Amino acid sequence: MTDANSGPPTTEQTTADTEGDNTPPKADESKDGEDFSLLKAFGGWGGLLDAGLPGIAFVASYTLLDHNLKLAIIFAVSLGVVLAVVRLIRKDPLQNIIGGFVGIGIAAWIAHKTGEARNFYLPGLFINAGYAAGYLLANLVRWPLIGIAVGFAAGWGTEWRKDPLLMRAFLRTGWIWVAYFLLKLAVQLPLYLTDQLVALGVVRVAGGWPLLLVVLYLNYVVVKASVPKETFAKFKAGAEALAEKRKPGSGGGTNP
Repeated sequence: MTDANSGPPTTEQTTADTEGDNTPPKADESKDGEDFSLLKAFGGWGGLLDAGLPGIAFVASYTLLDHNLKLAIIFAVSLGVVLAVVRLIRKDPLQNIIGGFVGIGIAAWIAHKTGEARNFYLPGLFINAGYAAGYLLANLVRWPLIGIAVGFAAGWGTEWRKDPLLMRAFLRTGWIWVAYFLLKLAVQLPLYLTDQLVALGVVRVAGGWPLLLVVLYLNYVVVKASVPKETFAKFKAGAEALAEKRKPGSGGGTNP
């Protein structure tokens, strides 16, 4: 069998390892996908919910308080502060806390300076466009971003690029992410341009963590269907390592 500390097993290695082996899988091996670790890498359920709450507070308070932009900003930023404190208490990764609060602060500042409530969502449009372009470019040059992240987290380096099945799997996940960000942009941009704030807020929430969960599940399905079982086990281990690096005290560092 392939050494757990080496690169991902190639198709030839997988075939050789499994040839003539009729031993049924162990109970834990038959449950490869029950705990999809990329969800943990995005902060788990708590992280996904935290990311959507300030936006909900903003559009709800703006609508209920007779379109009072100042109060809506205060509600959103205040909730952002509360969430940051809660995440500090539960010892979430510092980069997640800072990134989330800074994002809310920038959105609130732009809305305040322009005097337009819809501009609270303007940074998100640029972020969607940037991510779509990044995943698209990475796929076109055959350096899919999910492969890079999982590869280095798993200790493979760039060895996964030598396996055509892993390359195909990671390219497929890359196209899923391109579609995800382009879909969000295609739906949100017309609402922003026509100043439909409530609809934009609802779409932002629905297209946030609920849709992200669908995308993460599709990543899991695509990779599992694209590679042999042993290779998928390597991928899952890499996803676990990626999630582990984002835990408190794991040495994952902070990002701006």
